[in-house]
Amino acid sequence: MNLEGKRVLLIIGGGIAAYKSLELIRRLKEHGVAPGVILTAAGSQFVTPLSVSSLAGEKVYQELFDATDEAQMGHIALSRNADLVVVAPATADLMAKLAGGLANDLASTVLLATDKPVLMAPAMNVRMWQHASTVRNLATLKKDGIHIVGPNDGEMACGEFGPGRMAEPEEILAAVQAVLSRTQRGALSERGTLSGLKALVTAGPTHEPIDPVRYLANRSSGKQGYAIAEAFADAGAETVLISGPVAIAPPPRARLVRVETARQMLAACEAELPVDIAVCNAAVADWRPAIHANAKLKRRKPGEDSVPKIALTENPDILQTLSRHGSRPALVIGFAAETENLIENAMQKRVYKGADWILANDVGVGSTVLGGESNRVHLVTKTGAEAWPEMSKTEVARRLATRITAFFGKEAA
Repeated sequence: MNLEGKRVLLIIGGGIAAYKSLELIRRLKEHGVAPGVILTAAGSQFVTPLSVSSLAGEKVYQELFDATDEAQMGHIALSRNADLVVVAPATADLMAKLAGGLANDLASTVLLATDKPVLMAPAMNVRMWQHASTVRNLATLKKDGIHIVGPNDGEMACGEFGPGRMAEPEEILAAVQAVLSRTQRGALSERGTLSGLKALVTAGPTHEPIDPVRYLANRSSGKQGYAIAEAFADAGAETVLISGPVAIAPPPRARLVRVETARQMLAACEAELPVDIAVCNAAVADWRPAIHANAKLKRRKPGEDSVPKIALTENPDILQTLSRHGSRPALVIGFAAETENLIENAMQKRVYKGADWILANDVGVGSTVLGGESNRVHLVTKTGAEAWPEMSKTEVARRLATRITAFFGKEAA
């Protein structure tokens, strides 16, 4: 989404991750966003008002009871003039205040007074993140329609490891684009055409380790699968995105499960059953090394055979497994990336995999589907094949969500 001219109000909470907010301001301005900034008292212990205002190019707001600002109802104006309010880092304290409806400083008052969408990027110690109070507050915020990005797993400033690291600026920027895009097309409501259904989407490649530094994989950016997960979540479905290693931010309203190998992906899929919809978009590696070397394989000396012999074994077929599972989803959809005989191969795949639908696309020489922004697919069902025109991967995802809506007999929005 083009962010030119949009206004984002950034609330910087108190935490070591506040330093990332400076980069976020820079990235927002690069995209044409005019950022307003509220710096909490705790946040000012980590970044200074001068550094923030220098990057934002605007005044930084700090005090609720500022005579000059409040003479013009400053906190109300701040809460209403932005297109989106972003809290980064969102501390446990800020999350608790909003979940409980407290308003005892400028940040919490603005959050309570705003009628605009709010995006939070949590950041805290892993034990704080996993505490029952934070878990309860997070559930309340999500129920109230607050958008969440992150947190990520990683090493904390305190030396502990686990979930709690604030999402990177690029991830938050992508979430800003996603939330504003949904707002623009009027899809912020929790209720939608797929409301009441649970959807499972796989995306990205799998990495099958050869040794600690090498792996086998299929090419996949994950863009189409992530777009599908976002479209399902926008339509109101409870959406789980099971993703191999990719370099894109997850949809804010979908639950992300990260995996690396095909076996991990299958286990994650089965753990989510039962679901109503399963879309297998991931480019799962067909084979894996029979033996995973614990040490890096070395080149041999000149004159010796330097090419190692790597025996392969077949990976589990996730699409076929879900299609034949005892808790089979009501609708199972697969993808077929083909280089020749597109429709014929896709029709055969639908039958022997046991899927209901197959989305087939041509990835042969000259195709820009892999890694690109657009796609051209054929929807293959038991009644035949339907050609869709070339469109963005986002539009493919929305069109698929519309077809699924019709399949379940729900009324279109």
